[in-house]
This record gives sequence, C-alpha cells and structure tokens, in this order.
Amino acid sequence: MLLLGTLALSLATFMNVLDSSIANVSIPAIAGDLGVSPGQGTWVITSFGVANAIAVPLTGWLTMRFGAVRLITASIVLFVLTSWLCGFAPSLEMLVVFRVMQGLVAGPMIPLSQTLLLSSYPSAKAGTALALWGVTTLVAPVVGPLLGGWITDNVSWPWIFYINVPVGLLSAGMTWAIYRKRETPIRKLPIDTVGLSLLVVWVGALQLMLDKGKELDWFASPEIVTLGLVALVAFAIFVVWELTDKHPVVDLRLFKGRNFAFGALALSMAYGLFFGNVVLLPLWLQQWMGYTATSAGMALAPVGVFAILLTPLVGKKVGQWDPRRMANGAFLVFALVLWFRAQYTVQTDFDHILWPTLMQGAAMAFFFIPLTTLTLSGQPPERIPAAAGLSNFVRIMAGAMGTSIATTLWDSRASMHHAHLTEALTPTNPLFMSTLDGLKASGLSAEQALVQINRLIDQQAYTRAADDVFLASSVMFIALIGLIWLTRRPAQHKPTVAVDAGGAH
Repeated sequence: MLLLGTLALSLATFMNVLDSSIANVSIPAIAGDLGVSPGQGTWVITSFGVANAIAVPLTGWLTMRFGAVRLITASIVLFVLTSWLCGFAPSLEMLVVFRVMQGLVAGPMIPLSQTLLLSSYPSAKAGTALALWGVTTLVAPVVGPLLGGWITDNVSWPWIFYINVPVGLLSAGMTWAIYRKRETPIRKLPIDTVGLSLLVVWVGALQLMLDKGKELDWFASPEIVTLGLVALVAFAIFVVWELTDKHPVVDLRLFKGRNFAFGALALSMAYGLFFGNVVLLPLWLQQWMGYTATSAGMALAPVGVFAILLTPLVGKKVGQWDPRRMANGAFLVFALVLWFRAQYTVQTDFDHILWPTLMQGAAMAFFFIPLTTLTLSGQPPERIPAAAGLSNFVRIMAGAMGTSIATTLWDSRASMHHAHLTEALTPTNPLFMSTLDGLKASGLSAEQALVQINRLIDQQAYTRAADDVFLASSVMFIALIGLIWLTRRPAQHKPTVAVDAGGAH
C-alpha cells in the first residue's frame, strides 16, 4: 500500500511538472494555430507560472480549511478539468484564461504530495520516500520536451493537455482510495483577503506589463504606464499591509533572516535566468534553425540525465559539504553552458547544441537542493512551511518574469542586429546585387528574391540576438555567485530530505 500511495502522489507531481516542460517546444505550433506571434505564445507559459505562484502561499490555509487529502484530490481533479479545457481553447485569450485556472488549482499539489508522503513513512525512511517521489520531478523535464515534440508533430498540440486526463484521474482515484482515512484535522482560520487581493493585483499587473510591453512600445503606451503604476502602488501597499497584519497571506518578516533573504534572492534570480533561457532555446531552434518540435525536444531532453544521476548524491552530501560551494559550482557550470551557447551560429550542428544541455543537468543537481537548504536553514520547524511557500512563490514568479524578459530582449536585439545587417544592402553593393540577380535567375521575382534575402538576414539577426541573451545570462550567473556567499553556512547534520522539488515549475 505504501508503494501504491507513493505512486499515486508521484503521478500527480509528474503530471504537474510535465505540464510546464511539455509546452516549451509546442509554443511555435500553438502560436501558429491560434494566429498569434511566438512571443505572444509564451503567455501560455507565463500565465501558468504566475497563477501557480499566487496559489502556493495559500496551500497552508486551504489545508487547514478543507483537509490535506480532500484538497489534493480536488486539486488533481480540477487540474484534469482545466487541462481538458486548455486543449479545447479556440483562441489564445481563452487558452491563457484556462492556463491561469490550471496554475491556480495546481498550487497545492506538490507541497501536499510531499506532506502526505512523509506522513506515510517512518521518519527513518523519509529520505528514501522523498528520493522516490523526487525522481518524478527530474524525469519529467526529460520526458516533457520529447513527448511534447512528438505529440505536436504527429498528433496536434491540444493533446499535450489531453494526456493529463487519464493520468490525473488515475492519480486522484488512487490518492483518495489510499489516503482518505488519514484526513488531517480541519479548523477555520481567518484569511488575509486584503493581502491576497493586493497580491493578485500587483503580480497580475506586473506580468501583463512585461508580456504586453513589447507589442505596445513600452512606456510610450498609456496602457503600459497604467499597468506599471498599478503594480507599483499595489506592491507598496501590499508590503505595508503584510508587515502589519496578524495573519498575512505571505510572511514578509522572513526576509529579516540573512540566509532566507540572500538565499531566496539567489535562488529566484538564478531560476529566472535559467527558465528564460530554457524557453528561448526551442523558440530559436524551431523558428530560425528549421528544427521540428520533436528534434527541438531531443535537443532539450538530455538536461535531466545528469540531474537524475547526481541528485541522490547531492541529497546525501548537502548536510556534510558546504552548500554554498555546491551552489557556487552550479552557477559556474550554468555560466559555462550559456557561454557555449553564446557562440552559436546558423551553421551550429545538433551535437554542439546537445552537449551544453547535457552539462546543464549537472548544474541543476547542484542548484536546487543546496540553495533550498541555505534558504531554509536557521528557521524553526513551525516556520519552515511558510518559508518554503514564500521561497517557492518568489522563485516561480521569477521564472515567469524571466521568460517575458528573455523573449522581449531577444526581439529587441534582433531588430537592432537586423538594422545593422541591412545598412550595407544598397544598389551600390556588388555582393547584394549579385545575390539578388542570382535569385531572380533561379526563377524568383524581384519581390520574392528580396523576401528570401530578408529571411536570411532575419535568421542571422535572431541568432545573434539569442547569443546576446545567452552571453548576458552567463555574466549574470557569475555576478550572482556573490549572493551565495552572503549567506551563512548551515550547521552540519545528517539530512533526512534527499530530493527537493525546486525544479518543478
């Protein structure tokens, strides 16, 4: 029964993590099918992330109000329903609405699956239980791009959401059957409705500003200015309210702790960089390098290989080794990976795209667990859930914002490179004229020939722009190392938690 319970909860986690990685390689197909730009298509990812971030801090209150077993079962069932609705979405607007709903109901799934699992096993086997559960968070990033690419190319993109239906129903049924007699006590607690409302307003306004800024010409648009002001004012009021309320929805006082403040900052900023580049790479491969969704998925899938192999070692050693050194190593490897990617050209072959992805998996293994350990160290046991919830909220938010910022920078740098590359293309340029004449001689009209040349210039411009983003991200990872060393080393201990679910979104 223990094994079945672990399987049921692992399936829920697997489905949740898979849903974030599976969509990355499908964005161009979704955007094309719904008649929007690939940049707008990334809203499918950011809307889920933002809604999920908002829902995570509510998990504790919802658990007290409804019970852990009822809540996780309801979350899984509602996740299945919203996944089904995502597949049926007739427009980008409806898809984003359903993804927001999906993100909101997914919030409690990962923390509650951990909680129920730990309550089922004796404390001596807690590390083993979480290691079994945690493999799902590492396997999903491998399976996600491969499965998403294959489904997109061979069936159609709605099926990346429909596959959640049988998996989710099986998970919900098994979870309820096994755990319903172990329901947690229910008690009514007050909820910080003002704080929650302010949280939704400032997070929503900020993400909308980042997502729509590019197409509305940023602060030249009254809409963007309004969104920026709303986000700023709501955030300021939110901070004051949360610091004075007796039952805050987010306990900002945790930032008074040195390790929590610098650990959460390093973790979230690094995750924002990491996730933004994870979304950018398949967009570049599919739009400008001629990759199918399947081949782009194959280029991304190896990221989990070293992560799966090394994570058990990291989980075992994080209490003995200095987690600051481990995280330092992860940041250096991330920087190296992104530096390699900054050398990409339009001639770069599949093998040279694959190797940095493989290396990135090793960095992932030494990234989440040590940084989470640093962030939560020194917290009394009763504060751990609130600290973990706030840390996850900040991290998931940073991932959504990192995606918006990376794709916006990519487009703006591509426009700049395009302008520079076309400066010399004048009728007095013999190379340009000979290329144009050659294309016309092959049967193209003058207009078709110019379109063909423009496409080649765009390919160069967007490749150089991707290199710019990769290089800037590499430099930022080096800079972020300083934050790690502002934390104190936790006391050495024998860890009971082997795997962290930090990579789950």
